[in-house]
Amino acid sequence: VITYNAAISACEKGGQWERALKLLDEVRSRGLEPDVITYNAAISACAKGGQWVRALELLDEVGSRGLEPNVITYSAAISACEKGGQWERA
Repeated sequence: VITYNAAISACEKGGQWERALKLLDEVRSRGLEPDVITYNAAISACAKGGQWVRALELLDEVGSRGLEPNVITYSAAISACEKGGQWERA
């Protein structure tokens, strides 16, 4: 999972949100369990790509998978809303 986290984070930094989400799907399809760091990177990638709806879906998924969101998780989700002009959702 650590290698995937690094790859998803690299996608985020490179503005490749779609690739980041494909990597997240790959983590799951290989039977690995994404952790909060995986989701943080994917949510941040969506934020940078202006994909606020997808970012909030991932935030919901964090909780539904029994993971504990942290300040980075919430900050990335708020950033996604801000970039999408969704102040009321932030």
